[in-house]
Amino acid sequence: MVTAFFGLIGRDLRLAARGGIGSLVTVVFFVIAVSLFPLGVGPESALLERIAPGVLWVCALLATMLSLGRMFDEDFEDGSLEIIALGPLPLELVVLAKALAHWLITGLPLMIAAPVLAVLLNMSTEGFAVLMISLLLGTPTLSLIGSVGAALTVGLRRGGVLISLLVLPLYVPVLIFAVGAVEGAIFGLGEQANLLILAGGLLAALALTPWASAAALRMALE
Repeated sequence: MVTAFFGLIGRDLRLAARGGIGSLVTVVFFVIAVSLFPLGVGPESALLERIAPGVLWVCALLATMLSLGRMFDEDFEDGSLEIIALGPLPLELVVLAKALAHWLITGLPLMIAAPVLAVLLNMSTEGFAVLMISLLLGTPTLSLIGSVGAALTVGLRRGGVLISLLVLPLYVPVLIFAVGAVEGAIFGLGEQANLLILAGGLLAALALTPWASAAALRMALE
């Protein structure tokens, strides 16, 4: 079962690598969206420093949503999802493997790009470590929550818009506490409480979302 779990993750990573530039769309969107803010609000250092945590996290959230539709749709369309569902892995572990692969393809590159973009936004160095920790805790939560929306809309035409409507309200708490943690570190307000809430949210998502997504996939495959 462990071999099948990591084999499924490896399969999704290989498919993403074969997709070429398509798999980099989320990172390109993240970089472009963040880079536009200094042009739009002006080059004033104090203003950019103040809005940097919010800008980085909002753009990361939108970039994550951009790729949710590909989590199950491609496998559903070519019949692979039915074969995977009949395999040795319980559907809950299939969902968990898909969410982890999604994070490796999207969330991890966003984490790598974030410090460079933080410099572009003149963010205080005091917030860099907390920014990375918040991304490490928050982006997997986004992938796990997004798996529920992706499972509910699998096989639907124009499901991407519906996914956004379903998951965006659930993304708001992650955004609030992640930005609050970074701002707390920068302005001396304290970040520990916000990070603990993010960690609790990740644990809750790990416990609940695979079951919800698996139930939605079973209905889609019937």
